[in-house]
Amino acid sequence: MKKFILLLALVSISIGAIAQKGKVTSALRLIDQGLLDRAKTDLDQALAHPKSANLPNTFYAKGQLALAVFESENSSYKRLYSDPLGEAYAAYEKAMQLDPKGQFKKRMITSRTYGILGDLFLEQGGNQFEAGDFAGALKSFESQIAIVESDMHIWGIDAGMYFNAGLAGVNAGRYDVAIAHFKKCAELGDMGITPYYHIYEANLAKGDTTAAEATLLALPGLFPDDPTITLQLIDLYIKSGKNDQAQRYITEAKRNDPSNSILYFAAGIIYLNEEKFDEAIVELKRSIELEPNMFDAQYGIGAAYINKAASMYRAAETIMDVNQYNTAIDNANEVYTNALPFMEKAHQLNPEDVYTMQNLRELYYRLRMTDKYDAINAKMSGN
Repeated sequence: MKKFILLLALVSISIGAIAQKGKVTSALRLIDQGLLDRAKTDLDQALAHPKSANLPNTFYAKGQLALAVFESENSSYKRLYSDPLGEAYAAYEKAMQLDPKGQFKKRMITSRTYGILGDLFLEQGGNQFEAGDFAGALKSFESQIAIVESDMHIWGIDAGMYFNAGLAGVNAGRYDVAIAHFKKCAELGDMGITPYYHIYEANLAKGDTTAAEATLLALPGLFPDDPTITLQLIDLYIKSGKNDQAQRYITEAKRNDPSNSILYFAAGIIYLNEEKFDEAIVELKRSIELEPNMFDAQYGIGAAYINKAASMYRAAETIMDVNQYNTAIDNANEVYTNALPFMEKAHQLNPEDVYTMQNLRELYYRLRMTDKYDAINAKMSGN
């Protein structure tokens, strides 16, 4: 009698295991029929049962279901998984891990499952990036990278996927991660100097000016004919407050590109910030000779004259002799007068700039230009 009971128990266990395997088969059939909610019900039961929870086919079915959920246009099916592509990828990986004979790996290579999955991660990452979900985009792009770098993907590695991950990393504030991706992109060589500039910018964003400078200084050896390297070095040294180095590279750049108005503008602004007003005026005037409608240069010349005149006024206040004092004030007013046409041109180019209007109001007041003072004052007051 005991042997008979034992036999019944064994039969019961066998039937239970077969039943749970049947749930997986049923789930796969329901996926093919597009009945994803019912497929998930069957699959959840299979995943919960100890006899089927660790079968490779169970996780393969979960991967197929999650992939179908991602591709479905049915909003109720979309809610079955919060991250369907991530679930699909993890499930497929688990299926292969549980399959030492490699049958599921062969099946997925033959069906190009990972090729499709990689393309979908790229699509999802692009959509997340456009929506401002940069952390999500980074995760998607890194999943694509992991797939393409694996032996499951039969196509070659593309530099663009590292570039995408780098951009997402920067925007997500993950600068070290971004730099690693940009470096891989640079190693492949398909995108020229571009990834190096992104490495430079990422280093700047994380506050590592030493690494940023080292990145740029290495570039002439890699790209000896690229004139943009000098411009980037100028930008770095201006941002770092290293004015002497910036002016040195500006001088070099002028020799190679003497008609570039931005170079003279940059030199002028450096001098302006150093309160070397005469030098600033010379550089900025050359800039507007090359590009008359550059608002910033016109404003910069006006600001240089105004600041120079203000310093002359302060110096005049220390003069005790009345005649010398009056002469000094007249000279300062003449410099204010020199500022006027440039500030007026700046106002013409950008009529709504508040700082330009403030400077014009001060100039009109000092130069006793009552009508113009009233007009600019009314505009600033909204009348």
